[in-house]
Amino acid sequence: MSWELWILYVAASAGLSVTPGPNTLLALTHGALYGVRKTVFTSLGGAAGFALLMAISMAGLGALLTASPEAFTVTKWLGAAYLVYLGIKTWRSPPLQMDAAQRQQTLSDARRRNLFSQGFFVASSNPKGLIFFAAFLPQFMDPQSSPVVQYFIFAGTFIATELVVETSLSVFANKVSPWLAKASVGRWFNRITGGTFIGIGGFLAAINR
Repeated sequence: MSWELWILYVAASAGLSVTPGPNTLLALTHGALYGVRKTVFTSLGGAAGFALLMAISMAGLGALLTASPEAFTVTKWLGAAYLVYLGIKTWRSPPLQMDAAQRQQTLSDARRRNLFSQGFFVASSNPKGLIFFAAFLPQFMDPQSSPVVQYFIFAGTFIATELVVETSLSVFANKVSPWLAKASVGRWFNRITGGTFIGIGGFLAAINR
């Protein structure tokens, strides 16, 4: 992977990390309820769940893309189309709303093992995550390089980005969560995030390899 493509992958990973979703909401909620130090374990659990989904998504993709340039091209276009679809869907989504019931979790849920388990379960049990990575990762894969090496690059980069983003969200949870719940602010947040995904999808579709 070239440095230019890796930087683009970092940007795409950051865009995915800040997109409103179950793990983002969980980090915001736990940050407000338990503080930054304990929410780190929530984020670590989510990172482990995403790493598992990435491994499943890539298991067999490398061999397929290496053996068939046509499959690589088709997968790239399908993935780019999915990124554009995700961007449009995010653009049109309503503002992020926090579930008030989640704020009433008991203090027993603040144990590190429980927080880690919650983060892992939320990430790994989402079938849309598996579909996304299956469409997302081939955009950056090099058919001539080892899928195993690429997995560690992809997973390590994505996990690091996810941890930075979720930790930042937990730090500002008390201020960010009500701010995002405002209709006007939430709509602009979704439009910026959605527009980023649309732009990345269009850029990747235009890349020739």
